[in-house]
Amino acid sequence: MTTSGFSAAIAFKARYVLSGIVYLFINRYTAFLLGSFAYSLVVKYLGCPGGIAFFRVDGSFALNQQYLESVLVFYLYCYFNMILRPSRWQALLAAVPLLLMYVGQDIYYLMYSNVFRISELAEVPELLKVLTLKHIALLIVAVVIPLGYFIWSIHLRKYIVIIAGLLPVLGLIGAAEYYPQQYVAGYNKVGREIIYWSDAVSMENNGRFMMLLYREAERKNSQAKTETFRNREGYEQQAQKLADWVRTNGNNRNVHLIVMESFIDPTLFKGATYTKDPFHPSFKKMFGNKMGFSISPVVGGKTAQAEFEILCGVPAFEELAGVEFNGFTGAQAYCLPGTLQLAGYQTIASNAYNPSFFNEPIAYKGMGFGKIYFPKDYLTGSDSYLALGDTVGEMGYMFDSTFFNQNLEFIAPFIKDNDGPPLFNYLMTVYGHFPHILNEKKRPLVLKMLSSFKDHHLEMAANQIFYRSEAVADYVNRLLEIDEKSLIILVSDHVPPGQYGKMSFDKLRYLNNKDGSIHMNRILIVEDGKAKKYATIHHYDVPAMVLNYISKGAYCKERSCAFAENKLIDDRMDRHDEYMRVMAHATE
Repeated sequence: MTTSGFSAAIAFKARYVLSGIVYLFINRYTAFLLGSFAYSLVVKYLGCPGGIAFFRVDGSFALNQQYLESVLVFYLYCYFNMILRPSRWQALLAAVPLLLMYVGQDIYYLMYSNVFRISELAEVPELLKVLTLKHIALLIVAVVIPLGYFIWSIHLRKYIVIIAGLLPVLGLIGAAEYYPQQYVAGYNKVGREIIYWSDAVSMENNGRFMMLLYREAERKNSQAKTETFRNREGYEQQAQKLADWVRTNGNNRNVHLIVMESFIDPTLFKGATYTKDPFHPSFKKMFGNKMGFSISPVVGGKTAQAEFEILCGVPAFEELAGVEFNGFTGAQAYCLPGTLQLAGYQTIASNAYNPSFFNEPIAYKGMGFGKIYFPKDYLTGSDSYLALGDTVGEMGYMFDSTFFNQNLEFIAPFIKDNDGPPLFNYLMTVYGHFPHILNEKKRPLVLKMLSSFKDHHLEMAANQIFYRSEAVADYVNRLLEIDEKSLIILVSDHVPPGQYGKMSFDKLRYLNNKDGSIHMNRILIVEDGKAKKYATIHHYDVPAMVLNYISKGAYCKERSCAFAENKLIDDRMDRHDEYMRVMAHATE
């Protein structure tokens, strides 16, 4: 071989080796990993825990932090590449399902400050019902079309590869669903630490997919565990014993409990001011500095979780379902309404929205409400006293005063009947629901939010609060005219999601961003005609507050009530067994 030929051969081999090295670092798989890194930085900046399989919330590298997740994600990307028809878009298209699954979970976290669980897929139909046309269009463009194109691009003739590649994934999901006890035990040996009090930290340690499966396996285990708490005879005896105690110690005073959709206090945003006080003067005169705080289990949505805690007196652990209401079958769970009904109260629930949401009619029945009312507009042939009224330009949401006026007219005869049983009057409002649309012909804008950070939705919510607070003051004043010696509690279900989710609350410094502040909600209490402020409570403390009032303080003398001692106690885990007992009988 000539010198020039030898040199040419060496050069060819060098180019071959170099091209191999270049391909090793510049290919679709490396690009996918780099894209994962970029995505991690973005979600970290936005406030999501961890990243897409590789990075902690502080941005430090953590490949071994989520190693099981890393393997699964990379496997799925390779699998999708194998089953798609060859095209110039194949590498990008293979990442579409993974990206959508991650983005969906991260948007959920940003909006609700909570980690998504598989059981919450049951809530998707209800979510779609409240989306505006703009959001539906965005969903079609960003999700339906890309995912549809991905499915259309699958090479169906590769059915052996499709089936074989899918088996490990189906095996993993099947293990979590059908062998949950073994799955949890096995994962605890090979996975990273699971933090029982923080889904976010657990997700940061283990990854989104791994925690989805782990929490689903835990839910399945919990369903089995309720068997040990199911003792209908003993449960009913316990409920009757408490009801008899209430009859003996009770004052037969009426109780009015109103849960208000997203009734936020705009003045708690320390990074914003307003051109006008968001609260109506009549509201300020009534409550002034007597507004307290109650800690909700949810942020931005899932009102039924707040209702569950307020009515059943136990934390919403979400162990049997993403929303406990969906597990109710109508079997008596003897929550606060059930106890009061056994004690001789008339228990009435009035809800201002569609009964198809959150299994509410069945859940209310299981909790112990004797009469349940929804707007007759949703129920053909219904004899409900409620009617939506004028909801034009406000997404069909009944305005608070419309609801309150009808309720007052309905309950007045019960209250005036001195020989009748005492009344437990429960209301669930809906006005103020995201996206906070006002009909400005009926309710003109009265204020602007002044802040370097702009959130149009929260500004609109503040305008709504001006009118809503007037409605509250009017309702309470008129209620006291006919029922002064009563207990009135008004509590917000949760803070609204805001235009940018948790980022909005951070930027606007809600309660100066102290730990857990986003779960803090206003609670208004009127006892015997006078506004009263307690120490911060949890939503699940409300039943004890009611029982303490109607027993003239005897309830908290016999039992420990933190609010009565003017302090807050984090006793969530101490109530776990009671939660399991309630759910065991509610789901019979």
